Amino acid sequence: MSWKTRLFFSFVADVARPVMNVLIGKQWQGLEKLPTGEGFIVVPNHFSEIDPIVVGHMLYNQNVMPHFLAKDGLFSTPFLGFLLRGAHQIRVERSGAAAGTSLEAAQRVLDANDAVVIYPEGTLTRDPDLWPMKGRTGAARLALATGAKVIPVAHWGAQEVFPRYGKGFKIFPRKRAHVVVGDPVDLSAFMGKTGDKATLEAMTEVIMKDITALLEPLRGEKAPTERWDPAAHQQSSHGRFVERGTKKPKNAADTSEAGES
Repeated sequence: MSWKTRLFFSFVADVARPVMNVLIGKQWQGLEKLPTGEGFIVVPNHFSEIDPIVVGHMLYNQNVMPHFLAKDGLFSTPFLGFLLRGAHQIRVERSGAAAGTSLEAAQRVLDANDAVVIYPEGTLTRDPDLWPMKGRTGAARLALATGAKVIPVAHWGAQEVFPRYGKGFKIFPRKRAHVVVGDPVDLSAFMGKTGDKATLEAMTEVIMKDITALLEPLRGEKAPTERWDPAAHQQSSHGRFVERGTKKPKNAADTSEAGES
């Protein structure tokens, strides 16, 4: 990353961090599991539009420069697009001749010993209770091509501040976001194999299992035995699919500030 990009990133972070500290409390676990001196891939669960801010805040505070894969349309918006380009985030085009350039950009980030953040679900989960759904193969493809470590991250609580497809922030009472970093996903059985569909899908399911296993203790309940598959429910694999302000997941954890560490 160039010094200009780092300076821009630092400026944005210095503005965003105080706002996040006011909006939401934080509890971070497993930070010692983040690799040092090498690039790596971060794979979080995804259930709220503010998830990237929650995860990015955690990474940046550990002196890790996060580079998110973001859909192409976001780069065209006036203000957000300016921030994404200035912070050297990675544009993802879903089709066309440039569809594969995002992996090349991700490779350059890894070579610079920074972190690439990929949401393996590809979009906000379609699961009615916000459990991780069936994943897409982008993270597996990048891991197979680069050999970079894949670090699972689970978090919970952001939905209390900004519900999936919500209309605005719910600031009071102050909420708390729990973030836990896991051990690198064991993908050794797949290394050296060709990136065929079966291999990538199997790798992706291993990644999703690790994310889900981290999330269960945060929520204090077991995930469904069958992972939600949008295709099986006639749902699109990207974009909005329900009305704004969906119901609160059953057994949602209390994310009030009491007991924050």
